Amino acid sequence: MRRAIVAGVDGSPESLAAADWAAREAALRGVPLRIVHAWLWQPLDVPIVQDREVQTQSANAVLREAETRVSDRYPNLSVTAEVVPDTAVSALLAEADRAGMLALGSRGHGAIAGFLLGSYGQQVIAAATCPVVSVRAPGASAREAEDGGEVVVGQQGGAQDSDAVLGFAFEAAAARGATVRAVRAWSLPPIFAYSPGSMRLADEAGGLEPFERKALEQALAPWREKFPAVPVIEHVEIGSAGQVLLSAAARAQLLVLGRRVRRSPIGTRIGSVAHAALHHAACPVAVVPHA
Repeated sequence: MRRAIVAGVDGSPESLAAADWAAREAALRGVPLRIVHAWLWQPLDVPIVQDREVQTQSANAVLREAETRVSDRYPNLSVTAEVVPDTAVSALLAEADRAGMLALGSRGHGAIAGFLLGSYGQQVIAAATCPVVSVRAPGASAREAEDGGEVVVGQQGGAQDSDAVLGFAFEAAAARGATVRAVRAWSLPPIFAYSPGSMRLADEAGGLEPFERKALEQALAPWREKFPAVPVIEHVEIGSAGQVLLSAAARAQLLVLGRRVRRSPIGTRIGSVAHAALHHAACPVAVVPHA
C-alpha cells in the first residue's frame, strides 16, 4: 500500500484518537497522512442567529488541532489537512476512493455521530472502496501504541475469498513486528445444510475440524511465503464467528475482518460479524472490502 492514509476528524476525542492511530500507521508504512474534516454550510430554516464565519472558523480549528497534534508527534511524517465542503458520508467515501486506508473514531459528535449505532459511520464502512479502521477513544487499549503483539484476522471461505483480508493483516503485522493470528470459526449447521458434499470432503481430510484446518492452511500459504518473517498462529475453533473472533482479539493490537462487496435489495450492509466487532472489540477494527 503506497497511497495516503486518511483520517476523518470531527473534534471529538475519538476522532483525535483515529488521527493518532492513522499517523502512527502512516509512519510505520512510510506513506503520507491526510486529515479531513467534512463541513458544509447549510443554513437552518429556524429563527436563530447563524453565523457562517464563526462556523467556518470552528471547522478550521478542528482541523488545525488534529494536524498540530500529529505533526508534533511525528515531525518527519508528510501531513496534509483540508476542510472538505461536503456532507460527511459523501466526503469520506470520495476520500476512500483515493486512499489506501481510512481511519475514523468509533464514537464522535457532529458529522459522524452515532458511529456504532448504524448511522453515518456504518454507511461509510459499508460502501467504502478501501479498508476502514474504527478506532476507540484514547486509553481504551495501551497495546495500540506498542510494537509486537498480535494482529487477529478472520478467514472464511476459500483462499481467493480471503486474499484481500489476509493481505491487509500480514502487511499490518509486518509493519509493527506483530504476529498474525488467523482465525477460522466453524459450526455444524452451515456445513451440512448448504454444502451436501461437505461430508465427503471432510472425510477425505480426516474429519470436520481437520477439514477446516486444511482450508485455513491453504489460504495462509501464499502469505506465509510472501511474509516469511511474520510469525503466524493458526486458530480454528467451533462456534459463532463473532464470539470466536472477539475472544481471540481480547488482547490484540488490531482486528481485521472482511466485508463482501455486494448490494442487497434493502441497501449495502457490513455483515453481522463486522457489526458485532465494531460494537464490542476493545482494539481498532479494520473492515476490508473484497469481492
